[in-house]
Amino acid sequence: MPGRLLVTGFGPFPGVPRNPSARLAERIARHPRLRLLLAEAPELLVLRTAYAAIPAQLEPALARDPAAVLMIGVAARAKRVRVEFRALNRASRLFPDASGGTARRLALDPEGPPQRKSPAAERARLAMRRRGLDAARSREAGRYLCNAGYYRTLAEGKPAIFLHIPLPPPPARRGPRRPRALDLWTQAGIEAALALLRGAPVAAAARPA
Repeated sequence: MPGRLLVTGFGPFPGVPRNPSARLAERIARHPRLRLLLAEAPELLVLRTAYAAIPAQLEPALARDPAAVLMIGVAARAKRVRVEFRALNRASRLFPDASGGTARRLALDPEGPPQRKSPAAERARLAMRRRGLDAARSREAGRYLCNAGYYRTLAEGKPAIFLHIPLPPPPARRGPRRPRALDLWTQAGIEAALALLRGAPVAAAARPA
């Protein structure tokens, strides 16, 4: 198994004061199964839900050269975990981020391609489904920070996927024997992470000085 995995989630943003993607990212990054299997403990990064977080937080983490990247965000209208197959070079100026700002322009990168696809997305989705975990294919990651961060990450050419999770159901709606949504999503995230890493190149061993 190759080296380090970067796991990202997001902090709160307007309308979602407690973002479940941050908690899920932490659960996955700290999970004993991944810590036992991987040569290095996964790196956890909870991004501020602001466009400034991409150069300030995400790009430095990518510069540390992770073997693969698992990104997680929340989609209020989602009914199940969605695997995002691509990110678009587009942003919406209608929805402010957590700092109150909006995208400066409609194109995330005026010199970039119209879209970037994840070659690892289908491999990760199938890995989840083989474990009996519901995972849907999604054509795009929207026009907000999820898409912007994913577009930037895919530029690195590393195995990377973005998972969108629904908002958790209210506690009163959970039956006594029904598995918690967060537990199921954690399993899905771990299977996706392992599928990503199986497709990542193995880092060369350091030569003695």
